Amino acid sequence: MEESLGLAEQIRREFTLGEMNLRTYSPLTLAFVGDCIYDLVIRTMLVERYNAPPERLHKEKSGLVKAQTQARMVLALQEELTEEEKDIYRRGRNARPHSTAKNASAADYRKATGLEALYGYLYLSGRTDRLLELVKLSCERMDKPV
Repeated sequence: MEESLGLAEQIRREFTLGEMNLRTYSPLTLAFVGDCIYDLVIRTMLVERYNAPPERLHKEKSGLVKAQTQARMVLALQEELTEEEKDIYRRGRNARPHSTAKNASAADYRKATGLEALYGYLYLSGRTDRLLELVKLSCERMDKPV
C-alpha cells in the first residue's frame, strides 16, 4: 500500500516544484500560507459539523480566524510548542508587515501573524498532523465549538 503524501508535497510533485529550505523563507511568506491553511481547516470543520447557510458559516468562521482570537489561541498554546515552533512563532510575531488589521490592535495582529507563520511552516514542511493537533488544542482551550 502506497503511503499518502501531504497536500503540500502533492502540489510540489504535480507542478514539478523544487525542494525548499523553509528556514530561508520570510516569516511573512510563511504567514501568507499559514493564514490560508488555517482558514481552510476552520472552514472544513464548520462545513462538516453544521449544515447551515453560508452566511452563518461565514459568521462562525470569522469569529475563529480574527486576529484577537488567534492572539488568545497562541497564548493558550505556549506551553505545548517545541523550541523550534516557538522560534518560528517569534520570527512571525516580530516581522514587520506593511499593513495591519482594521479591527485589531497591533499586538494582537503581530501575535496572529506569528501563529499563521507557524501554521504555514508546519504545512509546508509536511507536518500536517502537528498543525491539526495545535489547531484542535487551541480550539479546545478557547472553548470554541469546532
